[in-house]
Amino acid sequence: MGEFQEFADALFGQLSVEINEEKEIVELASRARDDIANKVQFKELDDIANEILPDFKNKVEEFVGIKIPENISLKFPELEELKRIKGNKVFADKESKEFVKELFNAVAKENLTKIAELMQQDTAKYLVYSTYAIQYISKITTTYGDYLDSEIYLNKFILSRYPQIILHKQGEPYESRFQSVNSGYIGAVKMTVLEELVHSTQENLHQVNKRAAMEVNKINEELAKIILSLDTETINKLSEYCQLQAVPDDFPFAKKANLFFFLNPDHFLIEQIGPDVMTFTHVEIDPKIGESIPELLDIYKRWLVPIQQHHAAFTAMEGMAAFVIEDILKDDKDFQNYLSTFMGTDFSTYQIRKSMGKDFTKILYKKLGKDTFKKMIEVPPNTRELKDPQLYLKKLSL
Repeated sequence: MGEFQEFADALFGQLSVEINEEKEIVELASRARDDIANKVQFKELDDIANEILPDFKNKVEEFVGIKIPENISLKFPELEELKRIKGNKVFADKESKEFVKELFNAVAKENLTKIAELMQQDTAKYLVYSTYAIQYISKITTTYGDYLDSEIYLNKFILSRYPQIILHKQGEPYESRFQSVNSGYIGAVKMTVLEELVHSTQENLHQVNKRAAMEVNKINEELAKIILSLDTETINKLSEYCQLQAVPDDFPFAKKANLFFFLNPDHFLIEQIGPDVMTFTHVEIDPKIGESIPELLDIYKRWLVPIQQHHAAFTAMEGMAAFVIEDILKDDKDFQNYLSTFMGTDFSTYQIRKSMGKDFTKILYKKLGKDTFKKMIEVPPNTRELKDPQLYLKKLSL
């Protein structure tokens, strides 16, 4: 277990900034709550969200022309539960789903021993899914909401603490500063509920995204197994050729892990080719690497289709939500106060932020109006169409 234990330590080393930030948020919120308690009081997150939900359901249904699921519900997870929920958003096949669940639970509980056991139990799965743990959990303090299976999750850890921290940082007199911070807090809740309600209408896009992500993960697992099966001589030769950081010989797993993370198509192709790989139909690899791993080129070719489907579906979902938020909340004072008190910006700056998905939706909306949303969901755009909306409009007219 020695080397696996060290890798578990390294995982938390990569999350140390975020974990320290979480602890700091708890401390700052506690101090703020004590200082402002007898002067002002913020409304409970649950009460605000449940109060605005019916009105916002109507607004979304009217604007996008699609019914919200009847059984939609709100959940308010605290930090540990939220980290476990993030594991449910990692799309894996039945064989890997339980592993992912256990991994995220261990990370949520900061259980290094369990993580080392999981690593030893199925090293290939660990290599693939630990990257999700780092990626998803590192964004928890900047992610206000999530949607999955007719449930909207509001990040109670952040949304119930930030208003107190912001007001406390502004300083006395709290009473006179409370109104704008409280309005910003309500604006943050409005924005989050609205965004996740839009996501609740996108079922076909969700399914396209889910299937594509599962296929990507399956291919990555295949690559991990191939690299883990390589002999020491090949690993050393490739590590040297790829100029990877030197690892002592008594850490064989670390050497293979470094090579996997380097050759993983999410890293290797995007690093070598750039984001344009999302529109490519063909890839090539260095012949010297191909000699050592003959299966690698085929893996990269098979990876291109699902990664592009995943990228396109996700970009469309996020872009549609951003466009709806911008339109529905453009005159909302609470949202404007959210931008100024939470984000330190204003609506005009927010409005001009570049987003491929939002820009795509905006162009379609000028041409198709309300039909835009149904079309995007029923006929998902591909990556080339997202860059050139006229291609998508031409496809719709055929």
